[in-house]
Amino acid sequence: MENLWAPWRMAYILDAKEESGDQVCIFCAKPAENRDEDNLIVFRSKRCFVMLNKYPYNNGHLMIVPYAHEADMTLLTNDILHDMQSVLNLSIKVIRATMDPHGMNIGLNLGRTAGAGITDHLHYHLVPRWNGDTNFMPVISGTKVISEALSDTWKKLSEAFKKI
Repeated sequence: MENLWAPWRMAYILDAKEESGDQVCIFCAKPAENRDEDNLIVFRSKRCFVMLNKYPYNNGHLMIVPYAHEADMTLLTNDILHDMQSVLNLSIKVIRATMDPHGMNIGLNLGRTAGAGITDHLHYHLVPRWNGDTNFMPVISGTKVISEALSDTWKKLSEAFKKI
């Protein structure tokens, strides 16, 4: 068995503050602002949207997020669940067409203990992976190399979503 190690993320995890009811949910606030490029939103459907992760594990790290503010997947309607799955499938096609990864990690973290950084608003993660995408930098220097600017990735992916 191989492991996916991301030790550079520990600083982000340790710095994450407990969420309070007074905080504004970024997954509710960002799509309402209608500043998709600034907010890294690459695609919108009727019931969910796709945005780049501002703290990516890898280039092209996407999140598929329902507009509904919900932490419990079992409380989402079938319409929302179906739309999320359809948009996840579309996202896979876009990533394959634009980034040609060797594989992808897809997951949903429910609760802080499961790894959710934002616990009150569930979302899928889609992380493109390439053979050899790990190297000595994170191990030796605690630095993860992301080889493309988020703005360039946003431009490439948002254009691909329009075409596919």
